[in-house]
Amino acid sequence: MSPLDSPSVLITGASGGIGRVLAARLQERAWRVAVVGRELARLEAVPAELRIVADVTTPEGAAQALQACRAAWGQAPQHLAHAVGSTLIAPLHRTRPEALQTVLQVNLLSALYTLQAWLQAREGQGPGAAVFVSSVVARIGVASHEAIAAAKGGLEALVRSAAATYAPQGLRINAVAPGLTETPMTAAMLRLPAQREAAERQYPLGGVQTAEQVAGVMAWLLGPESDRLTGQVLAVDGGFSTVRPLLR
Repeated sequence: MSPLDSPSVLITGASGGIGRVLAARLQERAWRVAVVGRELARLEAVPAELRIVADVTTPEGAAQALQACRAAWGQAPQHLAHAVGSTLIAPLHRTRPEALQTVLQVNLLSALYTLQAWLQAREGQGPGAAVFVSSVVARIGVASHEAIAAAKGGLEALVRSAAATYAPQGLRINAVAPGLTETPMTAAMLRLPAQREAAERQYPLGGVQTAEQVAGVMAWLLGPESDRLTGQVLAVDGGFSTVRPLLR
């Protein structure tokens, strides 16, 4: 397979734990990988053919990222993996309006802007697949997660609607919904042994998710093995959202 025949992907939020692992996994499969983030220094260690500095929480930044891919490759990436995200653990009555706006900007609007830019760039270029990162808290009520649950719930609705709109064009759009995942963003939550033990007990399969486990499902959703799936949100949560743990 020549480089031009290889699948291509744009990964946003690639300097984070899940995005970084996904980039490495797809590059090992000989995919052409473009990664985007706000700081070049944080992208330099990410395995990729193309590193793009852009802020996809704005429509201009999302368009810039897609334009950089087209300039380098001569066409838009066939696939999109949107791993931009943040979290906020606080009851709603103690959440400042500016914090709410930031959560929605990072987790929901960035997905809207990036998907819009990718769809516009892919118009008339054939099939492709996009995968987004939601959260278990959009699927089951978890205390003090109102802001992030609202943002990720909106993202899941976006995935379903866009999947319906663009299925006739052969574009598949799905998401994963991880539980607590061990990444740099969650390191503080798992720092103390007691914190880790309490978190692990919540999951029927025990433990917490690794970035590798979440990235593995995302890679599968982008690949040909899942070519009959669209509009789906797959929970990667050790059973958290569907079964109760057996307490001993």
